Amino acid sequence: EEFEERVKGAKIEGAKRRAKLIILELSTGESLLIHLKLTGRLLYVEPREPLDAHTHIVFHLDDGHQLRLWDLRRFGYIKLVPSGRLEEMPELAEFGPEALEMTLGEFKNLLVTKKRGKVKPLLMEQKFISGLGNIYSDEVLHYAGVQPTRDVSTLMEQEKELIYEGIQTILPAALKHRGSSVDLYVDIYGRQGQYVPHLQVYGREGESCYRCGASIKRIRLGGRSAHFCPNCQR
Repeated sequence: EEFEERVKGAKIEGAKRRAKLIILELSTGESLLIHLKLTGRLLYVEPREPLDAHTHIVFHLDDGHQLRLWDLRRFGYIKLVPSGRLEEMPELAEFGPEALEMTLGEFKNLLVTKKRGKVKPLLMEQKFISGLGNIYSDEVLHYAGVQPTRDVSTLMEQEKELIYEGIQTILPAALKHRGSSVDLYVDIYGRQGQYVPHLQVYGREGESCYRCGASIKRIRLGGRSAHFCPNCQR
């Protein structure tokens, strides 16, 4: 009831993202902090759309629509926090720089601080860089010709530059196509992302590499899957 009273009548004045968190800024001086985790969806729908058991929160908007938080596995969460203290929130304070906002020099400096560890798990570590997940770390490393199992300390300067270039090339392309719907992901209007046909290695185990024709491999690395071309990536 307290949550409902604090958001009732509030106007959404801004929407932004930090790493994997959605932030809706309210006119009350507070913000909604939303993490969709693995299976969550934030949907802008008409009231006539049927509710199901996986819809956990419904916001009624003054334009007649609803904003619904849907989550199959209930890993996601929503919090109401003071807008002026967002950066103090534990969820936000530990994030590294945004992948699309750092310079090449900043990226190289970050790599210097991480002299050990495999390159793919490092790229996925949100405390290191925010915004790269399992899909796009695979795609970036294929772009750069670097195997996911490579130790960070073995990367040559040109390889570091190609990884950075891959980040700056692939992420905007994926955003342009509204992301990759390889599982449950849809956008706020319920539309699937259209980037899957452009994926070079992710989800293509056993298929031929578009670049050289070799068979795409899949391994477990750091508790996650990693897809790569054993010929193109060294």
